[in-house]
Amino acid sequence: MVSPPHEAMHRIFQHDPGLFSRVAPLLGIAVPTIVETTVLPSAIDTDNPAGCRQNTQLHLETAGKGAFLLLIEAQVRRDLHRPAHWAHHISYLWTRHRLPTALLIMCSDLETAQWAGQPVSSVPVQPPALTLRPFVASPDDLPLITDLEEARADPALAALSAVMHPADPRIGPALEALSTSLRDVPDLLAYPLTGLIEVGLSLHPARYVWSELMKPIIREKHRERARVEGITQSRRESLLLVLAERGLVLPEDLRRRVMWCLDPETLRRWLSRAVTASSSEVIFDD
Repeated sequence: MVSPPHEAMHRIFQHDPGLFSRVAPLLGIAVPTIVETTVLPSAIDTDNPAGCRQNTQLHLETAGKGAFLLLIEAQVRRDLHRPAHWAHHISYLWTRHRLPTALLIMCSDLETAQWAGQPVSSVPVQPPALTLRPFVASPDDLPLITDLEEARADPALAALSAVMHPADPRIGPALEALSTSLRDVPDLLAYPLTGLIEVGLSLHPARYVWSELMKPIIREKHRERARVEGITQSRRESLLLVLAERGLVLPEDLRRRVMWCLDPETLRRWLSRAVTASSSEVIFDD
């Protein structure tokens, strides 16, 4: 069973599927130019063996070289049983999708990475029926990002480096740069990443540093969300008031559309039209 911190190492690739194309050169992996990356929905694949769901599976389309799959796993320590599981997962994906499949193992320490990177053969006789040769990422391969501009340029890579180096003496400045870089990232992208960082640091004292750094950011985000929600509610009420004053009746479907609308700019546009519209349908004709 993979612990939450190590699970975070591969789940960051789900948050930013394009991350592998930026990590590959750091690992010395020679791959064709990747033009599109898609996360395979392994978690909801009922035919997928249970063991194949505790990882990240990517479909990568290359420029002129076809597509291939990448299985990303996290390894906590040496485990002589794991290579057989990896071989099983690779074979399963290869058979199911009929695409060549590679394996990347994320390791939190150098010793585990050195063990995981050794080729493993299925039997001692030569030549073996199957030899597994995974790609491996260790903390030495992904340096800790402490520079603010580097973190801003690639928050996902900075997050991965922080999760890979939780005990590094420079983790404080790295987390400070990372938290600052996330201030300008849209909530839809920032919140999953901040949660993965929290999970990735959950077994280390660095989690307290991250928690303290995130408190003012969370308060700021909450204030901005409350401000937008207040504007939205005000415009919704104004729109309904104008409609009532002008005697324009809203059918139930249009009333639901107004009540469910969370975009203040859309409500502003409807409110402007409501002042002179000849019918309620004209207001919502987008």
